[in-house]
Amino acid sequence: MFRLIHMAIDEARRGMQNDHGGPFGAVIVKDGEVISTAHNEVLSSKDPTAHAEILAIRRASQQLGQFDLSDCEIYTTSQPCPMCFAAICWARIKRIHYGTTTEEVAIAGFDDSHIYSIIKGEQPAEIELMNIEREACLELLKEWKNKPDKQMY
Repeated sequence: MFRLIHMAIDEARRGMQNDHGGPFGAVIVKDGEVISTAHNEVLSSKDPTAHAEILAIRRASQQLGQFDLSDCEIYTTSQPCPMCFAAICWARIKRIHYGTTTEEVAIAGFDDSHIYSIIKGEQPAEIELMNIEREACLELLKEWKNKPDKQMY
């Protein structure tokens, strides 16, 4: 267990030292075997979603050839942000081992408390939501519902 979190720490440090992004690393493990590792690549990729956990999930899914990672665990240097937590849920990962808390990373400049406030309904979103072409989009949902060979995920 400690070996795996230290792998995530080493991965985070490597990314940070190479100016790929912030001090975040992740390791995904299945049955004690490392499936994927990743570090934050927001700066190097110019992609705001290139967080360590997201990249580790993508790589693990490719490596295993499946989107369901319910038999995996993730080791990450920090408590996942809302986006990463959602991705972990979508991947069905059941256990998260993390180092620092959201409060501790906020002190280092990575404050996502405003996102939690929006999710909790404590403050309005800074994003304007506009519901358009609802009927056309509902038709897509009907098509999906009636698709006989669909694969749920």
